[in-house]
Amino acid sequence: MSHELVFQLSGTCNNYPWGKKGKQSLAAQLCAKTPGIDFSIDDDQFYSEMWFGDYPDFPARKLETGEALADVLQKNKEQLLGKKVIEKYDSQLPYLPKILSIAKALPLQLHPNKELATKLHKKDPSSFTDPNHKPEIAVALSKFEVFAGFKPLDKISPLFKLKPLQQFNPDQPEKWTDETLRNVTRSLLKSDLETVKKVQIELSKVPKDQLGEAAYILDLLPRLQDQYGPEDAGSLVALLCMNFLVFNAGDAVWIPADGIHAYLAGDIVECMARSNNVLNTGFCPTGDRNNADLFADTLTFKAHSKDDVTLPSQKSDKGQKGKTVVYRPPMSEFDMLKTDLGAGESEELAASDGPGVLIVTSGAGSMHAGGKDFDLKEGFIYFVAPGVPVKWDSQKGLQIHMAVV
Repeated sequence: MSHELVFQLSGTCNNYPWGKKGKQSLAAQLCAKTPGIDFSIDDDQFYSEMWFGDYPDFPARKLETGEALADVLQKNKEQLLGKKVIEKYDSQLPYLPKILSIAKALPLQLHPNKELATKLHKKDPSSFTDPNHKPEIAVALSKFEVFAGFKPLDKISPLFKLKPLQQFNPDQPEKWTDETLRNVTRSLLKSDLETVKKVQIELSKVPKDQLGEAAYILDLLPRLQDQYGPEDAGSLVALLCMNFLVFNAGDAVWIPADGIHAYLAGDIVECMARSNNVLNTGFCPTGDRNNADLFADTLTFKAHSKDDVTLPSQKSDKGQKGKTVVYRPPMSEFDMLKTDLGAGESEELAASDGPGVLIVTSGAGSMHAGGKDFDLKEGFIYFVAPGVPVKWDSQKGLQIHMAVV
């Protein structure tokens, strides 16, 4: 049975309290611009994410019929997913794209690798809903602040010689190892609330010159306390042990499986392997936190500098007119393409051997694909089947982000 190879989708917004409110949320703005759906922005509501993949939690739908994208794909696997996805990725989209609008820190978290995810899914399928890993990338659409990966050990160890922090590393080894860092992280996370509060008060009084390159801690600590109180150990782990990065639009961060991270503020396009598994241990209510020992034991220390988590864009060989860059994470499931067109410009994108999902993040134009013409407006989302080249034109300017296999 033949099926349309290119069709418009609608996304689904969610309402986590770290999201931006009302019309301040880009996720909500983009969602509301999809025509013909029952969605309007409530100015008193938080809008944190818009998902537009085939994952069941917040599914994309075929706009014309309202069918869940997963159902459409399963009825037309050969045409819409292609051989590569059927054989390698269990006949499901191997990626999950989202728009995030972040007003305050997301939980301090990591995503279990495939081995641990399989065990956790078997043991507790209601909390760990799939057996997959979840490496991810985030491409900034605005100024984007994030804690990601650990600092180099020689940047962390001097901080724990400060009097308020010596208790978390009582042995004071001359040379730190990753196991030292694991134990310190565990000790911080397992501290009682009064200890955390006392340490944060004492840390806020440390002179800037004693903190060296980490003097930014004194600016960020009250901000995190305003969001989650002075008793959240996540603030200590993030500020003392993790890289703090500030990105501009177009910059990207890469989070490997088991990579510790917490997004702090900004608007992003996020794309990850097809999973919703997460271990949380800070910047969230106590009842939402996973076991601190499990969290600490899962850490793998793949990222130990800012360079380890920064993902530069490269010119994409798919873009025939040079208007497209690719963010290529060191994993096989997906790449993210970004196309920027000025007024009167166009781009032709070569076909992929797997499915693509695109969103117009700004501007307007038109698309020719699969023998048809389509309108492109801010917030519009389209599915593109394998083997289908596309052409984009814009009279006033256009930006598109597209996840591809």
